[in-house]
Amino acid sequence: MFNIGFAELLLVLIIAYVIVGPKDLPKVARWMGRMVRTARQLIRELKAEVGWDEMMAETSDIRQEINSTMKEADVSRDLKEARQLLQKNIKEAEKETMQKPENGGNGK
Repeated sequence: MFNIGFAELLLVLIIAYVIVGPKDLPKVARWMGRMVRTARQLIRELKAEVGWDEMMAETSDIRQEINSTMKEADVSRDLKEARQLLQKNIKEAEKETMQKPENGGNGK
């Protein structure tokens, strides 16, 4: 939850031991545990009241719809094919113009 490693946890416990003392440390730990549990319960209740899970599911659905629409609206493949066809037509037209004999302008 807090991404605390073993070394950090050990350091926090040593500091708590020095500040609170060995006699009151279990009481403080129980109190902190209750506070964390209460905070988690309040957050769960708040999410339920606000409808957070439903909003997240709806947001996910909308994101999927947008992604699928973007994929459908993507015309890059069509443009690439059109460009290749145009280049092919240009090359064919160049070959035809190179192969046609030119008249000297006299018509005979």
